[in-house]
Parts: sequence; structure tokens; C-alpha cells
Amino acid sequence: MPSTLPDGDPVPADGSLPAGALDGLGERPFAFYVHVPFCVTRCGYCDFNTYTATELGPGASRDSYADTAISEIRMARRVLGDVDLPVETVFVGGGTPTLLPPEDLGRVLAAVDAEFGLAPGAEVTTEANPESVDERYVTRLREQGFTRISYGMQSAREHVLAVLERTHTPGRVPQVVEWTRKAGFEHINLDLIYGTPGETDDDWRGSLEAALAAEPDHVSAYALIVEEGTRLAAQVKRGELTPPDDDAMADRYLIADELLSAHGLHWYEISNWAADPRAACRHNMLYWTGADWWGVGPGAHSHVGGTRWWNVKHPAAYADRLSQGTTPAHAREVLNAADRRFERIMLELRLAQGCPATLLDDKAVRGAIDDGLIEPAPYESGRAVLTRRGRLLADAVLHTLT
Repeated sequence: MPSTLPDGDPVPADGSLPAGALDGLGERPFAFYVHVPFCVTRCGYCDFNTYTATELGPGASRDSYADTAISEIRMARRVLGDVDLPVETVFVGGGTPTLLPPEDLGRVLAAVDAEFGLAPGAEVTTEANPESVDERYVTRLREQGFTRISYGMQSAREHVLAVLERTHTPGRVPQVVEWTRKAGFEHINLDLIYGTPGETDDDWRGSLEAALAAEPDHVSAYALIVEEGTRLAAQVKRGELTPPDDDAMADRYLIADELLSAHGLHWYEISNWAADPRAACRHNMLYWTGADWWGVGPGAHSHVGGTRWWNVKHPAAYADRLSQGTTPAHAREVLNAADRRFERIMLELRLAQGCPATLLDDKAVRGAIDDGLIEPAPYESGRAVLTRRGRLLADAVLHTLT
């Protein structure tokens, strides 16, 4: 089942924020994340806050979900007041958002536009499983105003997909990408996972080559994490599967960076490669550069002006709170100056543009340069940028520099 929510401070019933959180509101970019917590089946590696039909229970349903999410969007407008907040990006994640009809997703988007207004050229993304859409679906989705789709491809090898308990066949991905491009979508991402038990270097190369053959303008590649409480973790614990090997993971990352770069996709964040700056995921860039966003849906996280909060997890509890006119927030925390500085370094150091040198201790950075972890030339120009080796050791570099 999904992981538990963190503890935090209580949230007022009306969802009001601490006084300082609204300072500067509207001066920073603003975005919406919308969580759709439904899946047909639960993949063995997944610990996201999602629910199959048998797990959902009474009090919540797919049919009523769009209306419930719209209630929270209207609450967001009340909490944030009448400050002009054009929405730069909207990202619909899950779960499997495309289990909802395109018109329901469109109504949620229309509510964001009605309450806040979409900025000109706003990026509007939904995640999708390849088997959850067809040509008609993506055409209708484009008509609702979506501009970008991120498909969970994960692998092109059937035995790897089987370990992950993914239900699509490898040949499905190029077909849905073709439909998506034909529907007029501006940007298409393919998500890949490396390090699955039983995967070889050749399997990984094959998956990358299959992804590139579909000609997306963006690829995300993530190392498999064996999350406690998942079926995959239980299989590893019982000795049925071998846990991911750190050295193999590093080799797979290097293979990805070399192959993707050779095909014109260049890293702009440790796990993300894009054909050009326009193809980079603007929504995720807002996360990584300290913007404000409101997270709609069960378990969704939000951040405004240094205050972070997270919603109750279960869709029934979420719907019940909103039906009573109270916030669905479970708890919150107010970040102090030291927390915000650390998070800024942690997030911006992951980017190809790097982190401002003024945030870092010069002696520590010089040592990291000597160790081949930080690029020397950008640092002399005021930015700390990880080398390829530094990307492999990013967590360790972060702790060295902070």
C-alpha cells in the first residue's frame, strides 16, 4: 500500500496560511499539480498514493472525482485571495489520470483557468499509461487544452516489464506516440526505469533505442528504488529477486547519458533530457527553482511562500472534507531560512544551469572541483555545475557542499 504521510503542524479548517506565506505572492511563478489517484492494477514497484477499484471502498469514485478536485481549486482561490496569479503550468499526475474521461480532465483545467487564469502559452501536461489511451482519446485530450503527455514506458523488454508488473506490451509505445503527435501535441515525454532485477546493459540499451526510435522530444530516466511495503520489496526480501546494484546503476546512467546525448537529447536535470529548452518540462523546472504551486487531490503536496502542506491520503476522506467545506490538508510545515537555503541548493544543483556560487562555501567547492565533481569554468562565472561524475554522486556532493 502507499507510504504513510509525514507528521507536521495542524492546518486551520479553512486552510488559511501563515501570515508570511502570502508575502510576495504573485511575484514568483505559480503552478497547479492535480493528483488522480486511480489505477487498474498496482505495479509491484509502486508506492504512489493510488488505489485500484478493490482498494477504493465507499465514499469516492472516478465518476465524481473531477467535481471534488474542482472544489479544492475553488478553495485555493479563497485561501490565496484576489492576488493576480496566472498559472504557468498544470501537471496532472497519478495514478493513471487517463482513466478519467478527457472531458473530466478538461473540466478540471477549465476550473483552474476560471479561478486563476492560464498564462499565455501555459504548459499543460498529463501522465498516461500507454495502454490507457487510444487515438480518439488523445485527440479529445488535445481539444481540452492539454499540450504535453508523459507516457510511462519504463522498458522495451517484456521480461523487465513483467518484473515491474507493467501491463503494456513494448510495441504499444510507438503506436501511442504516433497518435499523440498526430493529435497535435507539442511535447511528448517517455519515462524509463533502469536497474530492474534481471535487466542487463543490453536490455537497457534496447529500451533507450526503442524510446529514441519513437522520436520523443523529452526522455526521463530514473533509477529503480525498491520502496518498503511494495510487492517488489517483498520479493527482494525473500530472495526471489536480486536488489539493484549501485555499480550497475551507475553504468546504466552513463549509457543513458551517452546514448541520449548522441541522439540530440541533452541533460538539463540529472534524470531528464530534452531536445531543446522548449522541450524541457517547465512544470518540474518550477519545482526545482522555488516557485509556488497548489497540489490538488489525495496526498498531493503544495508549497506557497515557504509553507508546505500535504492532503489526506484516501480519496474518500479527501472528498468528505471538501464536501463539508473544510481543507483536505493533513498537516503542514513552515520552512525556516536554513531549510529553504538547503532545499534551494539541493534542487538547483541537480540542474545543468547549476546553483549560484554565492550559496556555497568556496573552500568546499574548490575541493569538489579537485575531485572532479564540479565543473571549474562555470564556477568561475558564478555557478556550481555538476560534472557527469558529480551527477552520479549528487547526494554525496550535496552533503559535502552544505
